[in-house]
Amino acid sequence: MPDAERPRQDAAVLVPLFRGRDGEVRLVIVRRAEGGLHGGQLAFPGGKPEPEDASMLDTAIREAEEEIGLARDAVEVLSALPVLETRTTGFRIAPFLARIRRPAHWRPAAGEIAEVLEVKLADLLRPDAHDEVVEQFPTWSGPMKIAFYHVGPYRLWGASYRIFHPLLPRLAAGEWTV
Repeated sequence: MPDAERPRQDAAVLVPLFRGRDGEVRLVIVRRAEGGLHGGQLAFPGGKPEPEDASMLDTAIREAEEEIGLARDAVEVLSALPVLETRTTGFRIAPFLARIRRPAHWRPAAGEIAEVLEVKLADLLRPDAHDEVVEQFPTWSGPMKIAFYHVGPYRLWGASYRIFHPLLPRLAAGEWTV
């Protein structure tokens, strides 16, 4: 089914930031557990709405609590970001930028989250952190150039990249206080 005809599934994500003890601003991302539609990929905590969610923001906060143990009262939303659609998997994602109080320990959801990563914004601002590569995946009609950020041995790409990339210069300029 062509992507334009694919029914869309709503989802919401939290884009969590905090200032570490060293004064550095950090972005929190997760590496999904292997298997499933996005297995092994870097992403923001989030997922599909449940009937009890009052809004997409509620979904993003609930999912962050379930996936990484981030308490609701530790989240201060700075901005609702533009909704975007994935290019091949049929999701319409509502992202929310948030300043958080980091918990003493992350609690990754077993079987869902392989790892919680805290990435310094300064590391993502380095010129060598941003890259492009041509990839071909089975669900794609042909090879495509993808842009991404290097995060250790991983790539932050796809919808997560498209959410975060326009934010990075705004965060670096101090548009939001973290």
